[in-house]
Amino acid sequence: MANEYKRGDSDVRPWGTWEVLDTGTNFCVKKIKVNPGGKLSLQLHHFRSEHWIIVKGRALITLGDEMISKKAGENIFIPEETKHRIQNDTNSDVEFIEVQIGDNLDENDIVRLEDIYGRK
Repeated sequence: MANEYKRGDSDVRPWGTWEVLDTGTNFCVKKIKVNPGGKLSLQLHHFRSEHWIIVKGRALITLGDEMISKKAGENIFIPEETKHRIQNDTNSDVEFIEVQIGDNLDENDIVRLEDIYGRK
């Protein structure tokens, strides 16, 4: 099992920021902030599932072919190989905790299907 993340890792992306809160052999916990109008890429992962817990704001989530609205205190599970995206159509930040679970936890396990920022 591989986990490239370390506690304290962080990055700024076109849509917001992420920070690693904790890691283990087969899990990674991140705090993710999505700026107003921000939209992550429509993506899937081959080697991990994710559990998202919304802690601030209201998010619009694509899960498979569904669009689901979630607010602070609500959560959603994203199985491996399932296309997904989170976006913030509000005027306030959206924050969520992402728990990744799987055999290979690294940024190379992102298959981008669509991205408004031109990333591949």
